[in-house]
Amino acid sequence: MLITGEVYHTLNRSIVDFKIFNNISDFSRMREVLWYYQFEKLPISFSKFNELATDKAVSFRNEISSGVDSKLIEIIAWCLMPTHVHLVLKQLKDNGISKFMSNILNSYSRYFNIKHNRKGPLWEGRFKKVLVKSDEQLLHLTRYIHLNPVTASLVNNPEDWFASSYKGYVGLDLNENNLCCYHNIIDIKPATYKKFVEDRISYQRELEKIKHLISEEA
Repeated sequence: MLITGEVYHTLNRSIVDFKIFNNISDFSRMREVLWYYQFEKLPISFSKFNELATDKAVSFRNEISSGVDSKLIEIIAWCLMPTHVHLVLKQLKDNGISKFMSNILNSYSRYFNIKHNRKGPLWEGRFKKVLVKSDEQLLHLTRYIHLNPVTASLVNNPEDWFASSYKGYVGLDLNENNLCCYHNIIDIKPATYKKFVEDRISYQRELEKIKHLISEEA
């Protein structure tokens, strides 16, 4: 059982690395799902929330996000890749991470299956999780997941990837604060964090190349 008050790196992949995020619409849908299901005791389903007019949606957002003790988890960092999801989560309530992960994975599966007229599971199985034991480990972990799109050669710089929390960390997306809450956990200035991440780009790409070579030889 995951420990309330602790931070975990969670990861889940699609079945046989099937591409499940194909365009901005898919990525945006999952981002909204992440925001929605961090709260508990939601009065309406996500599909109904998604159909609300803009003014009503804003009002609803404010209502549930202002509720006292309303969150299951805190999202510290996130990155969506075409075939998998990286999240750094702090559990706020017992079983909170498991409930949250179940909700987001099931919700996106329904959306994807309806959109593509398919049936069956979308994810390879239960999500993987690793306990984050120190502030230093946490800082390096956020760098690792924010560099994922660069390592995979999807973009040249992490700030060019639209589906992660990196822009929020470096002060380029003020709206990211609506999803992530890391300021009271990670004490680092935007400019310092940007250098901390970008200094690692070449090294992480080289590691990825070596990993592929080893796999091919095996």
